[in-house]
Amino acid sequence: MALHSIREGWLIALDQLRVNKLRSGLTILGVVIGIATVMAMASIVAGFREQIVNTLEVVGPTTFRILRFFSSTPLNPDALPREVRIRPALAPEEAEAIARLPEIHYAAIWTQLFYRFEYAGTRTQILGVFGADDRYMELFYRFEYAGTRTQILGVFGADDRYMEILGGGLVRGRVFTTAELRSGAPVAVIEQRTVDRLFGAHDPIGAMVRIGGRPFRVLGVWQRPTNIFEVPGAPEIAGIVPFEAARERFQIDQVNGLIILVKPRPEVSVARAMDAATLQLRRLRGLRVGEPNSFDLLTSDQVLGIFDSLTFAFFFVMLVLSSIALLVGGIGVMAIMMVSVTSRTREIGLRKAMGATRRDVLWQFLVEAATLTLMGGILGIIVGIGTGEFLKHLLDFSTTVPVWSAAIATIVSITVGLVFGIAPAARAARLDPVEALRYE
Repeated sequence: MALHSIREGWLIALDQLRVNKLRSGLTILGVVIGIATVMAMASIVAGFREQIVNTLEVVGPTTFRILRFFSSTPLNPDALPREVRIRPALAPEEAEAIARLPEIHYAAIWTQLFYRFEYAGTRTQILGVFGADDRYMELFYRFEYAGTRTQILGVFGADDRYMEILGGGLVRGRVFTTAELRSGAPVAVIEQRTVDRLFGAHDPIGAMVRIGGRPFRVLGVWQRPTNIFEVPGAPEIAGIVPFEAARERFQIDQVNGLIILVKPRPEVSVARAMDAATLQLRRLRGLRVGEPNSFDLLTSDQVLGIFDSLTFAFFFVMLVLSSIALLVGGIGVMAIMMVSVTSRTREIGLRKAMGATRRDVLWQFLVEAATLTLMGGILGIIVGIGTGEFLKHLLDFSTTVPVWSAAIATIVSITVGLVFGIAPAARAARLDPVEALRYE
């Protein structure tokens, strides 16, 4: 009986959609927008999280970072709070001391600078370059070749072991020598895509480029891995320069621009390696027992946790906005069902006269309302999936719409119909059959 009622209500709902196409379409539009927004946001969040996880996997899930002071937003170096000013800046000697520990496989200091990048006397856009010791550094500079500007790019600076941290491989040329790293020689390794854009068919090996007006000679071409996290507007990885070269030639932000990257040996746990690095830094800085650390440590799990907290807030806001759209759609469903009850009063009276109970009439209109919003939910899922695919190509990352979001969208759409269909259905169920048959 219930299945028959559901089928009957479903057919009646489809008939109402056919008869009142515009009214029904506008009614479920709010449901479509709400569901599509939820699914699109879930797709974006899932895609960005997957990209970050992939990037952390390249760096290594055991890799952790040492900072002078951790802040989710960059600090103004000209107006630092006291708790930051009292902390000494990170030094290359500290990274070297940590690297000598038996628990540590890799430790290096990085820096970040902002300058212009020039080739063949042609000025370029501002791009990013990270500066590290013999590891990786990022500087942000503008690149331009033969008058053709490129997008914002990034350049990492590191030693000859940078591929252990960022992955990828050397396509041609060579990496830095020990002498070049220690002396801070003005040399650079350029990423393959940057070479393609800047140099075209020209051989970049041995070419001279200028970073912030300082000359650097190209030593090699590096092919980066495809899963490095990137978003539109953020600097791509453009190349690598030695940390000492950056420290000698540029002014370094001692708070935001320095970081020590540490990777434990395979047989050593992250907690043990962090303890060893902490003890080494405390000894080097002369900290006594009971005194707080004058540095911060950040693990890959913490980086992912910070991202999750930020995206949760973003997703929550979008969920609220989507809920408003669903609320509007639900009110629209209630309105159209009220109109439907009024216009079908004689039909309801006839059904009751033929033996239909209040429960039968109530169930019919609830199923009809749920069917309307379910159709809106299905359309919303289709639109959400389409939006997710569009964003995947637009943002150039791989993502899929989470299954849970589609399931929740379906349940929510049906629930909206049931909740907002109760009042019209109850009104229809309460109609007196005699009075209903007299209704004109």
